[in-house]
Amino acid sequence: MVSQRIMPAAFLGHGNPMNTLEHNRYTETWRRFGEACGSPRAVLMISAHWFTNATAVTAMRTPRTIHDFYGFPRELNEFQYPAPGSPEIAEEVAELLRPDVVGLDAGSWGLDHGTWSVLAHAFPDAAVPVVQLSINSLQPFSYHVDLARRLAPLRERGVVVMGSGNLVHNLRAIDWDTPDAGYDWAERFDDQTCELMASTPAYIASLEHERDFHLVAPTPDHFIPLLYIAALAEVADGSATTLVRGLAYGSISMTSFVLDMPEVDAVRSSEGAPGAASLPNPETAPTEQTNL
Repeated sequence: MVSQRIMPAAFLGHGNPMNTLEHNRYTETWRRFGEACGSPRAVLMISAHWFTNATAVTAMRTPRTIHDFYGFPRELNEFQYPAPGSPEIAEEVAELLRPDVVGLDAGSWGLDHGTWSVLAHAFPDAAVPVVQLSINSLQPFSYHVDLARRLAPLRERGVVVMGSGNLVHNLRAIDWDTPDAGYDWAERFDDQTCELMASTPAYIASLEHERDFHLVAPTPDHFIPLLYIAALAEVADGSATTLVRGLAYGSISMTSFVLDMPEVDAVRSSEGAPGAASLPNPETAPTEQTNL
């Protein structure tokens, strides 16, 4: 199937799952992204929260809404995102990624909060089919970059490719007193990433060797989805546009990037603008255990 135009792609910094229920400058940009996509054939999502020991793709007709966290309000735990799945798209993904083996998951996974927290704003009617691609935790960054390059034809077939994570994500370093600011090292890394995405996205994987990376990504799960969008930008022989910038609680970056989204003006942090959603009470649920 050939699309009338190449579909946009995006990496969205999803942050706290409470963003699902709130409206702020980040969720507004997610909404704008969804509107720019029009009526896509499907969404392929690479979420930080399907970090497992294999490469797999969801292939069920009706994926369940996974509430993979605790310590949040009842309203969030009862939230449902009833988007259909697409075994057909799953088969296309597996075919594009051969000879690598991609498991077709018919029921063990579904849509985790890294997926539905952003899609609740980008595609609020939940009418667009959604397929998730797992992050194989056993593989190096180069493996994920290679997979992403091979996924590029999907964008010409009406599929929106999205990554959901945070380019800075260190829950143990959270500063409760700075809900709309970041540590110096977080700001430095955020700036460096934005510069690379705008100029030479092919070099994003090299950030793994930067001095701040052990602080930025104590575990790589939230950073790897960015590699997929950077690689797609490389294949398109272009650059990525910053959709929104901002840091929260010292050590979480909400910065997001888009490809081929018309009329994008980057939104920066501004005084008085509602920022990221509030984190759960640390006395109720320690931050590092909430699986943000």
